[in-house]
Amino acid sequence: MSRSVFLIPPLLRRLLLPLISLVLVFTAASAQARTAPLDPDRLIHFIDARGEAIDGGVWLPHDAAPGPHPLVVISHGNGGWFRGHSDTARALADAGFVVAALTHPGDNYQDQSGALNLTARAPQLSALIDYMTHGWSGPVAVDAERIGAFGFSAGGFTVTSIIGGVSDPEAILDHCTAEPQVFACRLLALFGGLNAADWRPEARDPRVKAAVIAAPALGMSFTTASLATVTMPVQLWQAGEDEILPSPFNVEPIRDRLGHAPEYHRVEGAMHYDFLQPCSEWTARELPELCVSSAGFDRAAFKGTFNREVVRFFRAALDQP
Repeated sequence: MSRSVFLIPPLLRRLLLPLISLVLVFTAASAQARTAPLDPDRLIHFIDARGEAIDGGVWLPHDAAPGPHPLVVISHGNGGWFRGHSDTARALADAGFVVAALTHPGDNYQDQSGALNLTARAPQLSALIDYMTHGWSGPVAVDAERIGAFGFSAGGFTVTSIIGGVSDPEAILDHCTAEPQVFACRLLALFGGLNAADWRPEARDPRVKAAVIAAPALGMSFTTASLATVTMPVQLWQAGEDEILPSPFNVEPIRDRLGHAPEYHRVEGAMHYDFLQPCSEWTARELPELCVSSAGFDRAAFKGTFNREVVRFFRAALDQP
């Protein structure tokens, strides 16, 4: 029998709406604040297996060597879009990777109609891989044997799914019964609760050979048996002061149960949104809540280090000189 998280009271709903709105509009603000060096080199449009139209962008090496290049696909967090990690995409492209990011239908800054069904996201990411390996005709070829995936927050859930993690909706419902105050459970309640009958967690894509997962959502929901089958290289990041997806419910269950120990980074002082691009003056003025870091924490310096580590990891994992 399927269960649902109970709806929250109207007063708490009103208190939460500004926070949810901030998540939804963050990347719209980024569109106004972006700088040309971080823009994608190509905009893409494709159709997934369900007939859903998907938009995205591709970042290319500017000094591309001959031959096909490894591909990294990017999955954004709840309410995001394909430009949400442009700094990381640009760093990878400058290192010789073709990087493709999508805007997830039903879970982006314009449309939250499918935000509760996180299991719809991994097939969309697989459709991006389909497009880049079969429909892409850009100036730099893609090596279909060297594909990595990067995901943040809900995108971290997506990437954990695509590498073999199978999520149990009952575990999410049990978690939200025990911890109703955490952000993920408040979000579920705000949007009407989780319908376990619609959960479709089988989404492994064997084409993905390495993964970077940052501040993943709902890590407690992935089954021990499924994570034990994941033996590919994984780089896993945790914000030490994550106020949105707190310890020990999200990162640790993935870290401790993967079949091969991940390269694990806990960033002391970091908060959840420190994995996003450093805030522009516009974002800091209009959406200050998304720009708050712990006292003394330098997001820009951290993102420089983070991007270098992501590049190093994918270079080693995907055999990129």
